[in-house]
Amino acid sequence: MNKEDKILIIGAGLCGSLLALRLAQRGFKVDIYESRADLRKVDISAGRSINLALSDRGLKALRLCGMEEKAREICIPMYGRLMHDKLGNTFTSNYSGREGEYINSISRGGLNAILLDEAEKHKNVKIHFNSGCEKVDIENKITHFNNYKTKKKFKVKADVIFGTDGAGSSLRKSYISERKFLFSYSQNYLNHGYKELEIPADSNGNHQISKGHLHIWPRGDFMLIALPNMDGSFTVTLFLSYDEGEYNFNNLTSTEKITDFFEKEFPDALALIPNIKEEFTNNPTGPLGTVKCGPWSYKDKTILMGDSCHAIVPFYGQGMNASFEDVTVFDEVLNQNSDSWETVFKTYQKIRKKDTNAIADLAIDNYYEMRDHVANPLFKEKRKIEMDLEKIFPNQYFSKYSLVTFNENIGYNEAMKRGRAQDKALLNLIADDEVHTHLDMSEEELKNILDTIEQETKEILKEDKIAGM
Repeated sequence: MNKEDKILIIGAGLCGSLLALRLAQRGFKVDIYESRADLRKVDISAGRSINLALSDRGLKALRLCGMEEKAREICIPMYGRLMHDKLGNTFTSNYSGREGEYINSISRGGLNAILLDEAEKHKNVKIHFNSGCEKVDIENKITHFNNYKTKKKFKVKADVIFGTDGAGSSLRKSYISERKFLFSYSQNYLNHGYKELEIPADSNGNHQISKGHLHIWPRGDFMLIALPNMDGSFTVTLFLSYDEGEYNFNNLTSTEKITDFFEKEFPDALALIPNIKEEFTNNPTGPLGTVKCGPWSYKDKTILMGDSCHAIVPFYGQGMNASFEDVTVFDEVLNQNSDSWETVFKTYQKIRKKDTNAIADLAIDNYYEMRDHVANPLFKEKRKIEMDLEKIFPNQYFSKYSLVTFNENIGYNEAMKRGRAQDKALLNLIADDEVHTHLDMSEEELKNILDTIEQETKEILKEDKIAGM
């Protein structure tokens, strides 16, 4: 491998644009091919993209590329969840008991745009839009494209091909169709899909509900969430079964039934969505799926990154952060290996795959937590204790959520194992009636709880290791 290698990246989304920027900063020649039009010139995202939550892992990758401050300029901090019940009552659940820990609501298009702008500043980067990848000859490193504007097909030969073209990756499909090596692949869907709606800004351009929270309307088998936008609006997302339950996407086909559904389940949200009927009818319903596959690379020729090899459901707010962290980890591998692309690719996957598998599983777990458990009294009690422990012992106790979201130097796999063991230890204490959140506990009492949790967590982790978990 050398700096004269011609690198081709399929997909100029978030992962592809950040990867291109970092490789360009390292001196490589990069060509990016994107099937869509230039999103800086054409609005292509309305009703089609869940709002993004940018947290520490994503910020670390942006910092690596010198883009953290520019990204923060288009962020809105969210300090916790604000839950809404059917009667319009609300209660908060902070993300952390420590000061200064929060996640950020950010526009997918806005973030993508500033990354493309920065990448284009480098003379060794060229971006080609309206160029849809049809297939990849992985052995000969030739990528076949279709120009959607001219309707002409063309092909490009490169020295190395990166597939950052999302869950429907053409490079991944070529791995399957060409059968050059043993390739494992799974794509599992939830029975729930999602649909985007909007709470507009008020007449003065201000947010109508708290912009410092991620809003959740948990209803057991389905839920509504809302994230703030810079223009005073909220992007609202309904997660609902396609065909199960009294209300589902398949039977919400009439204006009357749509209205009945929202009046019954989300009356306070309905009052803030003036165009509910039009938006519900016209905005698409998107699927929610998880992709796992391997190996990600083929010899020294091609490699998958981001959603193309580890797409996840959005319920931990880590999809973009995980893809950005791919770039961070890949960059670290490049720092340590320069013999060949094949060595780099294999080392990268060995380090990374266990973490992407872990966050995929955690995202499914958090789906059930967000739609149901957040309103459970036992969960509220657990969160209250965790907040107290993080506040009093900020350098000793980290909840599972904090390990995943605010500890960018801990891998997802380690965060999952430690967090799950810790949760079990804490829930055992609550179940055994050894802690009570309705009592004001002293620092000494909290220290005793912390010591017990730490000891039980170690024992649980030891047992899990013996069991091969």
